[in-house]
Amino acid sequence: MSSQKKQSFIGGAAVLASAVVIVKLIGAVYKIPLNNILGSVGKTYFETAYLIYNFLNIFATAGLPLAISKLTSQAHAQGLENQKRKIFRTAIWLFFALGLAGSTLMFFGADQLAAFEENPMAAQAIRALAPAVFCVCLLACMRGYTQGQGNMTPTAVSQVLEALCKVGIGLPLAWYILGLAREAAEDNMANVAAGAIFGVTAGTILSVCFLVFYMLSHRNRNRSADVPSDSGDIIRQVLAIGIPITLGNSALGIINLIDTKIVMGRLQSALLLSESEAALLNGQYRMAMDMPNMVASFVYPVTMSLIPFAAAAITQRDNAKADRIISSAFRLIAVLAIPAGVGLSVLSTPIMRLMLPQRQEDAVAAGPHLQILGMALIFICLMILTNAILQTYGKERLPIFTVIAGGLTKIVMNFILVGNPEININGAPISTLCCYLVVVGLNLLFVWKYSAEKPRYLQLFFKPAVASVLMGGAAWAVYGFTNRVLSAGHSAYMANAAAVMAGILAGVAVYGILVIAMRILRAEDVRSIPHGEKLVRLLHLK
Repeated sequence: MSSQKKQSFIGGAAVLASAVVIVKLIGAVYKIPLNNILGSVGKTYFETAYLIYNFLNIFATAGLPLAISKLTSQAHAQGLENQKRKIFRTAIWLFFALGLAGSTLMFFGADQLAAFEENPMAAQAIRALAPAVFCVCLLACMRGYTQGQGNMTPTAVSQVLEALCKVGIGLPLAWYILGLAREAAEDNMANVAAGAIFGVTAGTILSVCFLVFYMLSHRNRNRSADVPSDSGDIIRQVLAIGIPITLGNSALGIINLIDTKIVMGRLQSALLLSESEAALLNGQYRMAMDMPNMVASFVYPVTMSLIPFAAAAITQRDNAKADRIISSAFRLIAVLAIPAGVGLSVLSTPIMRLMLPQRQEDAVAAGPHLQILGMALIFICLMILTNAILQTYGKERLPIFTVIAGGLTKIVMNFILVGNPEININGAPISTLCCYLVVVGLNLLFVWKYSAEKPRYLQLFFKPAVASVLMGGAAWAVYGFTNRVLSAGHSAYMANAAAVMAGILAGVAVYGILVIAMRILRAEDVRSIPHGEKLVRLLHLK
């Protein structure tokens, strides 16, 4: 790869990474007030629809766009303009059919899908989200085509537009519907959830319009003499590349669907709760799950930027360099994910009370869930990293089996624990933690097996773990002291909010000092991230 191509690759990756950060920030702005509007019951209806939507999207967006991107990139590199156009024209009809089938299933089968998930009141939210499946399929095709030509900007802009619509349309619509029947708010939550989730649909529609306009206005009209492949041959190539990746990514989607069905079913059948009572408990768990998902989305992209360099080193048979890069990725994950998980666990209930000012009862109930899920965050980040490392080693199928093993653990434990009256919904976060423990345990074993230079896991994780425990103690002590001091002269919410911020700042300061004092990071760990050289000089890393 030439220097120019490397710059292009890094520049494209930077555009997408920037878009991810913006989208996740907007997502936080969306989810925090959304949870306050929906409450636990509405949250369950929203999440049920979203899980079904995500599952259907996997088949269209997991592997097939990557196949289109790869085929387009090959044709683009060879200057085969007619081949590129033929790939897109063929692929867009394939995605059109997939999207139409998915939207039809969601819209006309909404009642049956909701009933399958033991949550019939979610049918309206499922129906409101149905058109988004069709739009996302078209988006996936267009994004794959533009990325294949090395242009990441259209994808980035369309992702930001999607996120903005969720905030600008979904939240106001949910608030408006809630206000129409506030006296029967709980009964109206199915409509409120449908209004909130329609913002997702509106975002995908706007993004499709943007990409259609962009592609029409940037169309390459240059003539080419190349003879394109047959449409059937192109479809076969797309499916051959895309189906294995899709199957691997669909495993977790299937498990999550079954998991939700089991949780809702066991709460109703084993504990004899009504649908709304079960939805209330499940919604509190889902609210707690938002926090580790949100934090993980910010943590792991930092380390993922190192993986392409590891792949290049392995290709060059430079095992020592690959080992250094992968060890750096592990250290960065440890330095970022372990304190984040400990922090969420230590300040679990105070954080939930801060995030849900209008739903304090739900916040107190969700706090114990977050205490367990904070630990799960560490393993979520490790799972994502180890999956990427195994794929770098050419072991793409192993993560499929490890995810299935973890998912089966989750399903069995949910069936047993949630159905136990003494444990009930508290079994859901426990099973989630155990699921990721199993996946990461197996992944670490396979990474060790296939690494030429065996990673030293104890050396990689011990110091960050010790520093994180000390940080957690400092954060908890400062929170408790500040909350007691402020409780006398301020409202309970404001005292808690100020104490949480004081605890977080104390934790960050203590952890930062410990990272430097214990020499947890090395210079090579941060050089590959943006402004890495400045950080090396600032922290005097060696």
